[in-house]
Amino acid sequence: MASLSSQTRCLHKFEDHVSTVKAITWCPHESNLPASSGSAGDQFIRFWNTQTGVCLNSINTGSQVCSLLWSKREKELLSSHGPTQNQLTLWKYPSMVKIVELLGHTSRVLFPTRSPDSCMVASAAGDETLRIWNVFETPEVAKLTTGTTCAGPFSYLNDIR
Repeated sequence: MASLSSQTRCLHKFEDHVSTVKAITWCPHESNLPASSGSAGDQFIRFWNTQTGVCLNSINTGSQVCSLLWSKREKELLSSHGPTQNQLTLWKYPSMVKIVELLGHTSRVLFPTRSPDSCMVASAAGDETLRIWNVFETPEVAKLTTGTTCAGPFSYLNDIR
């Protein structure tokens, strides 16, 4: 077994969440910026600076946050939620302005994952469904699409940027 170097240690301990931490994800645009989310008792998304050890920003989402997923192309963050709307919400970072809410699941949205081209997101929920969403499209492609809810297995968004 290899020994651990003196560099292997806990750098920071973040304690701002007031209930179970449900998700954490690193920003692909800033290497020192993870985002984390709390469960129903917390409902916040928090952003951390891993160099300084401080909370940079937080936003109360109004519902349980189940998971987080950054866009690889834009500074946008997708959060998935539980009751009452069981939605996915796309946020513009760092302003945390809601770009769009994606509705259709009838139970907690437990896990989103990006397609290999990073444009679509598949979401899995407690309602025993998988849904495919065109979320992280380039602005040129988004201008050609319509609608914001998932009536069937696919959803296409308006120009959201």
